[in-house]
Amino acid sequence: MTAFFIWYLFVSLLGWLTFPLAYRLFPALADRGYTLARAAGMLLWGYIFWLFVSLGFARNDLGGIFLALAVVGGLSVWSIVNRQSEVINFLRSNLALIITTEVLFLLAFAFLAFVRSANPELASTEKPMELAFINGILKSETFPPQDPWLSGYAISYYYFGYVMTAMLARLADINGSMAHNLMTALIFALGAVGAFGILYNLLNSVHGRQTADRPPSSVLGLSLLAPLFLLLVSNFEALLEVLHKRGLGWLQNAETGEWSGPFWIWLDMKELSQPPVEPLGWIPDRYLWWWRASRVLQDYDMLGGHREVIDEFPFFSFLLGDLHPHVLAIPFGLLAVSVALNIFLGGWRGRIEAFGLRLHINAQGFLFSALVLGGLAFLNTWDILVSAALIVSAYVLWRANEDGWNWVRLEDLFLLGLPLGVVSLLLYFPFYLGFSSQAGGVLPNFMYPTRGIHLWVMWGTLLLPIFSCLLYLISRSRSDGDSTDTVLRPNWKLGFSIGLGFTLFLLLLTLILGVIASILEKDFVAYFLASQNMTVAQFLGATTLRRLTYIGSLITLLAVLIPALAFLFPRSESRVTSNDLQDSSPAAPPSSLTFILLLLALGSLLVLVPDFVFLRDQFGYRINTVFKFYYQAWMLWSLVAAFGTAMLLQTLRGMTFANVGFRVLTGLVIFCGLLYPVFGLMTKTSNFKPPLGYTLDDFDRIKRENPDDAAGIEFLRSAPEGIIVEAVGDSYSYYARVSAYTGLQTVLGWPRSRGAVARRVRAARRPQARHPHALHHAPLGRGAGHHPAVRHPLHLRRSARAHLHAGQRGKILPSSDPDFPAGQRRHLRSAVMSG
Repeated sequence: MTAFFIWYLFVSLLGWLTFPLAYRLFPALADRGYTLARAAGMLLWGYIFWLFVSLGFARNDLGGIFLALAVVGGLSVWSIVNRQSEVINFLRSNLALIITTEVLFLLAFAFLAFVRSANPELASTEKPMELAFINGILKSETFPPQDPWLSGYAISYYYFGYVMTAMLARLADINGSMAHNLMTALIFALGAVGAFGILYNLLNSVHGRQTADRPPSSVLGLSLLAPLFLLLVSNFEALLEVLHKRGLGWLQNAETGEWSGPFWIWLDMKELSQPPVEPLGWIPDRYLWWWRASRVLQDYDMLGGHREVIDEFPFFSFLLGDLHPHVLAIPFGLLAVSVALNIFLGGWRGRIEAFGLRLHINAQGFLFSALVLGGLAFLNTWDILVSAALIVSAYVLWRANEDGWNWVRLEDLFLLGLPLGVVSLLLYFPFYLGFSSQAGGVLPNFMYPTRGIHLWVMWGTLLLPIFSCLLYLISRSRSDGDSTDTVLRPNWKLGFSIGLGFTLFLLLLTLILGVIASILEKDFVAYFLASQNMTVAQFLGATTLRRLTYIGSLITLLAVLIPALAFLFPRSESRVTSNDLQDSSPAAPPSSLTFILLLLALGSLLVLVPDFVFLRDQFGYRINTVFKFYYQAWMLWSLVAAFGTAMLLQTLRGMTFANVGFRVLTGLVIFCGLLYPVFGLMTKTSNFKPPLGYTLDDFDRIKRENPDDAAGIEFLRSAPEGIIVEAVGDSYSYYARVSAYTGLQTVLGWPRSRGAVARRVRAARRPQARHPHALHHAPLGRGAGHHPAVRHPLHLRRSARAHLHAGQRGKILPSSDPDFPAGQRRHLRSAVMSG
């Protein structure tokens, strides 16, 4: 409880400290960056601390943390000079916004902290690796931080989020396992406030201008739709679980007792294809039923072999409790959306001239954009391309609104995009010196188009509000609108041309990449075709037929993309006034509706692209591309769905069919979307009756379940720094737990695959400047002794002090055993015997 309040108070103070700077940076936003201040402060504070430690200006300790905080404070003082009265007046006139923001942040932070305290385990999925990174950073004296699972090397991963986590952990003087759960709750709260702020700013600029100084109170309430759709509303899979558990759609033969369910067989979603287990009911209770919501898409090769596809969405991530980079990046991705919105609304109007080129943006806005983009790459490298595309597109749209559409807009795209990319990389250059990416180019996706029904199960809760909004816009475009409405005249010809043209481009790209692969990887292609028992002609014919059979997903996405593009590039934009005067000036204030259409189009592309191509990585098929692209699409589309819902709730009036129908539809969508959080929380928290009691520290579980292990880990936490030799076991298992909970380096943690280990070793990360002077010997099995890393001189021969921790997974070999590594007996001295 104490740690929770320390985190809450410090992050709040950091946000208030950063607000004067945010006020200066976001002049076009109605909230002047107040809802963004915490996320911006975390990013700036974390960046300064990381940079100072990486360059040797500070150490990874409290002194370095407070030095970075002092720099942030200095920047805020500079930004408020001669603006004190302006900032104070803003705060006084926006008390409702401030109170709503503060209450939302506290409630969201407390809610997820309470959820995590009822289920704080860090023993499954990626959580042990994340915990190892946090503790490894806490143990490191300088950066790049030591890799706890590969001794002698630094972390070669996007670890910026774990640096922020470790900073807060050190401030609160708590261990890594408690910090892991608190950071998960903090990210949830920052995401809630960030989404709320974006929708608030959009609704206040919906007519192309800021509303009155005191916007209607309804805007504050409607803005809460954004965190609702982003963080709580989930896909339709939970609804299917409820119907399946009830036995709806299943018939049982009275004589044979066999079940038949044609709908569920056609749906083809793994466990849901099996008959329900009696007794029937309304509450899902199948083991790990909540996991299926993140595996809605079903991919099969041409022989029917199943390939897993990950389609996570935010609430699944928070329910699971993983603190993976895609989760850590959520509030900072929203910060990038706000940067794009501020640019789109003309907030950074200015001029930068260099090398005879002119950029129509001020220097502080350019640098902050680069800082945010570079930070996203450091947080989760997958995010930088999408956020860069959004920011650059927003700039081009703003320039088009200022000067109209012409070929100069193409010049604007490159004049901002290229320097912005270069500067964002330079700001974080020390990170790239030791970073090794898994990405290995682009590969064609012939076999795995998404089925239409699976697309709707995954995206239906967002698509229904989105289609409602599009239908409204289409209907309004056929009328003259109300006296103050902005009427967009869709350019259907352009919309169809770009939408269909891009789809044909993706299809052509798939074929070209296939041809290139058949030339450069001839043996592999031949092996692959043989594994499918097909010739090239048969394979192309079968995959084409499958794509046509699954055409529903493509039709759905084009039904979103084409109208979005048609309204994004309208034939004309007419502002109808009460005097029937039309202002078609290219310098008319931009409407936030245009920005929403940009988010909608970009999200559509993110969902469409993995049906044709995917990024090559260790998996070898589209599992990771779908995962990362869909996650970012959820963030964009949830904002669109929230905006569309809020706009229609504001606009539709009376007991008309459209108004009543939309409100009923909205209620049903939200109800169905909240089934997953409700039942998921009941399952994961044992109905909020945790067997081990409420705690945010997963180490309490180890103390109760395995006190001997806990005693050994606690001893090693205070022992002199050194190397742990642990048994090398399977990934996603209980192995490597000692290094994960202590932050001390082990020879090799989870191997995952030999290819993954090889990449980590090849990453050219500099060895730590100091050599290990102690060897902490954790559970040693026969497999560990034979790993080549164990016998490396760097790991053992320089060790002057040794400790032995024998746990339940280990097998201690007598020194006479032939399997005991030769030449290492003299380095081992028993410190803790357990198990």
